[in-house]
Amino acid sequence: MKEMGSVWLIMVVGLVVMSTTTITTLAQTGGRRPVFFDVTTYGAMADGKTDNSMAFSKAWTKACEWKYGKSVVFIPKGTYMVNSVIFRGPCSGPITFIIKGVLKASTDPKLFFTDHWIGFQYVDGLVVKGGGYLDGQGPSAWPYNDCSTNPNCKPLPTTMRFDFVSNSRVHHLRSINSKNSHFNLFACTNMNMSHIRISAPEDSPNTDGIHIGDSSNINVARAHIATGDDCIAMVSGSRDIHISGVSCGPGHGISIGSLGKSKYVKETVTGVTIVNCTLTGTQNGVRIKTWAPSSPSIASDLTFQYILMEDVNNPIIIDQQYCPQPNCNSNAYNSEVQISNVTFKNIWGTSSSKVAVNIKCSGIAPCQNIKLVNINLSYNGLGGPAISSCSNVRGRSYGTQNPPGCL
Repeated sequence: MKEMGSVWLIMVVGLVVMSTTTITTLAQTGGRRPVFFDVTTYGAMADGKTDNSMAFSKAWTKACEWKYGKSVVFIPKGTYMVNSVIFRGPCSGPITFIIKGVLKASTDPKLFFTDHWIGFQYVDGLVVKGGGYLDGQGPSAWPYNDCSTNPNCKPLPTTMRFDFVSNSRVHHLRSINSKNSHFNLFACTNMNMSHIRISAPEDSPNTDGIHIGDSSNINVARAHIATGDDCIAMVSGSRDIHISGVSCGPGHGISIGSLGKSKYVKETVTGVTIVNCTLTGTQNGVRIKTWAPSSPSIASDLTFQYILMEDVNNPIIIDQQYCPQPNCNSNAYNSEVQISNVTFKNIWGTSSSKVAVNIKCSGIAPCQNIKLVNINLSYNGLGGPAISSCSNVRGRSYGTQNPPGCL
């Protein structure tokens, strides 16, 4: 009996020692559970009026410095006012930014003129999610947007910027009433965005939904975007972009460009696929736009397919005489952007303009290898059926062509 008791005591002691060792190891490695850094423990107040920028920054710094596994910056439910803030890396490990509450931007004009509201820079392995709201409080700033008439206009802040961010995911977020673009990706690689809901009035200026530039291997999926500018815009340096399951409208459509404005850099967009999207009541459908005049640049290997147009003004458009600024005379100039290897396939629905297919290319750099495959777009206005218009294009039509193809 005494021997059995001794054995039992040794087993219990061994379990205690093992448990202590296990706990120590879990604390050192972070175990399988991430460590949470709640912004309220750093002084954040969910009263909708206190500036919480410092509290958010402190929570980010601690989470970014965590060396023992995954870390989480956690914003619980409530309404938090936040001035412009940047969360910088690199971090010691993977980091997640969870937004459960509502973040509100400032309405103080003295704080408007910057390129960001919330920014992430130089972070690898970032996840931003949570189902919360980003409220840019755009109506307070839109009257200051005079860029269409003022070449020296000051910038207004993008709601959420990602600069030099890699191997990251952004999902289940809602952005409303941005002062400028809602989301901006610059110099990012291997990023996935999904389940994003974006909303701003149709007449809100320059409120692009998702703006992508100098970035590669970007996936956007299952997003609903209603805004006052392009739902998604891909500008110079966009490479290997895949967009699917996007509902767009109101807005200016899904656009590549504008390209060719810079006098010093050859602007390039290549390898873009837009698939399984719906555009409703938009100013444009799928669009490629280049400046005239412009510097030599390239837009190539672009595919638009399985896209439903509902009452869209310009369902399919290539515009190489793009010049929205005052005193433009783009008809007197030619674009030097070479557009090639573009496919429009299985695009159907209704056009609110008579010219449902409008491919207007450059006289000195004609579009090359443009394909129209199974196009079925009807005009929903008066004055006869829809028509197509092509100029300076080299390409072919295949399958159903309604309106009759111009290639």
